[in-house]
Amino acid sequence: MHGRGVFATRRIRSGARIVEYAGQRVDGSTATARYDDDAMSQHHTFLFQTGPDTFIDAGRGGTEARFINHSCDPNCAAYQEGDRIYIFALRNIQPGTELAYDYALTRPGRLPARWRELYACRCGAANCRGTILKPRRGPRVGGRGSRKKRTTRRR
Repeated sequence: MHGRGVFATRRIRSGARIVEYAGQRVDGSTATARYDDDAMSQHHTFLFQTGPDTFIDAGRGGTEARFINHSCDPNCAAYQEGDRIYIFALRNIQPGTELAYDYALTRPGRLPARWRELYACRCGAANCRGTILKPRRGPRVGGRGSRKKRTTRRR
């Protein structure tokens, strides 16, 4: 789909916690300085927002979770437990299958026209919405228990 991607090396059962999305914890100003959309020719960030001004930057000390691609028809989802983010399987995943979750990125305010291409989706799914941004109607929530909060990437 994009970049390296992450592929299952064994069967993963639906509902299994696969990996923690880890990395350096930074504040909003540091995150913005590291990933400036106006300076990028292609969107590429490793950020998850875990609090009002707290982000995980997996580009610094992150796990292999940072290489999981976006898909509009994902087989995984990201959930927040406390101040940590975990990737869970939404369905059974066979060996050799690429792991993907819906990034559902959020951006404040109106997007500059140039950012429509910056945030374009090329996942190839039949239901592709054409963007890695959060849909206006809200993301689909896959069958996880109520103790976990579904999270979205910001930026």
